[in-house]
Amino acid sequence: MESQSALTAKPAPDSTAGGETPRQKTTKNRKGKGKAPPRPPVKGQSRAKAKQRATRLAARAKEQAAQKETKPAAKPAPKSPPKPTPKQALKPDSKAPHKDPIYAPARQARAKKRHWLLLWSFLLCVLIPAGLSGVYLWERAVDQYKSSLGFTVRREEAPSAVDILGGLTNLSSASSSDSDILFEFIQSQELVEKVHARMDLQSVYSRYYDQDPLFSLAPDSAIEDLLAYWQRMVQISYAPGTGLIELKVLAFTPEEARAIAQMIFEESSKMINTLSAIAREDAMRYAREELDQAVEQLKVARQSLTAFRSRTQIVDPSADIQLQMGLLTTLQQQLGSELINYDLLVTNTQANDPRLQQTEQRISALRARIRQEREKFGGGGVAADGDNYATLVAEFERLSVDREFAEQKYAGALQNYDAAQAEAQRQSRYLAAYLNPTLAQSAEYPRRVLIFGLVCLFLLISWATLALIYYSLRDRR
Repeated sequence: MESQSALTAKPAPDSTAGGETPRQKTTKNRKGKGKAPPRPPVKGQSRAKAKQRATRLAARAKEQAAQKETKPAAKPAPKSPPKPTPKQALKPDSKAPHKDPIYAPARQARAKKRHWLLLWSFLLCVLIPAGLSGVYLWERAVDQYKSSLGFTVRREEAPSAVDILGGLTNLSSASSSDSDILFEFIQSQELVEKVHARMDLQSVYSRYYDQDPLFSLAPDSAIEDLLAYWQRMVQISYAPGTGLIELKVLAFTPEEARAIAQMIFEESSKMINTLSAIAREDAMRYAREELDQAVEQLKVARQSLTAFRSRTQIVDPSADIQLQMGLLTTLQQQLGSELINYDLLVTNTQANDPRLQQTEQRISALRARIRQEREKFGGGGVAADGDNYATLVAEFERLSVDREFAEQKYAGALQNYDAAQAEAQRQSRYLAAYLNPTLAQSAEYPRRVLIFGLVCLFLLISWATLALIYYSLRDRR
């Protein structure tokens, strides 16, 4: 050992001087015959002994290689090469033959406790519930029969002869659709109560409760429970674009399913007729109110005109004015004749002639009368009841216009009312069935295969989720 350490301490010869580096010597020794090949394992030995033997042989081969590297180093090198880093020392030579590393043999897999727990959880969480659900569906679930029904709401839009009814028609069309109202009515508690009053739904749907509690109604259920069960047994589909409504009514006998579907159709038809009656009554009510207002307005106008005639004692101010104008014309003619006579007397008689005085008196009287008659048409005179003709004519014209307007309005309102009454005699909305209630011959519900598949799927998903959660928590420890 001392000689080996002494030889190791001497500097190695330089590669330029004909010497060899330790790495080249190691590569040469690996290529030479000094390397001891590993022996094959003896028959009968175990794998562990073979592994130990291979390890000992490899260590012995490394020691022999190290001894051969230190012996030929005789001449010192001028410079000692830098010591290789651990990575360079561990890096194998590219010229050396590559050999596969020897790994320890894998142990034989054995079932552990967690594997058995996972298997038992799959049995308890998936297989047993799925089996119980299958037994219930095929052994205890009662057959259900389907009755199909399809209908739509038809509306007759008759052209209206009056504007008010046309406005009402547009208002009705702009409101919510009758099919939407009917869709909500079929799922409402009101319809359930009406059908329940005609046919005891609680006894029909709770008949097989002892045998099939999952698909049956409890005997002592309230109206809210009956409504929830009704929405399960009456499946409704509605297309808003076309307005078609299709129903699938389920019951435990085909006759009961068809009877319930027929009752639904009858009650829906009554509801639509009620809506039509309300719309017609609204239209008639508006027309009737307008007619009453027109009648009242016409009465007031005629009463005002009658009161004016009673107060002024003038039936028609226009005719009275014509009479006054005729009287004024006559007075003016007489005044003109008297003026002519007066001029003749002045030229032919003396100044103290009594005929001149009489003529002058007649002229003065005619002029005073003409002035009074003219004042009746102006603001200073009084014609009747302290008013002049201008005021009387203005009041009479106002009352005449009010009466004419009231008469026209009454005529239009009466026409509207007659048209609304004629429209009320027609049914503008009605329920048209394009598919009458059918009578089933075989049971289609409950859909056992679909329900069983969904139960198995959800059980498997739930079990797999819980198992993944368990293993994720276990790996975190």
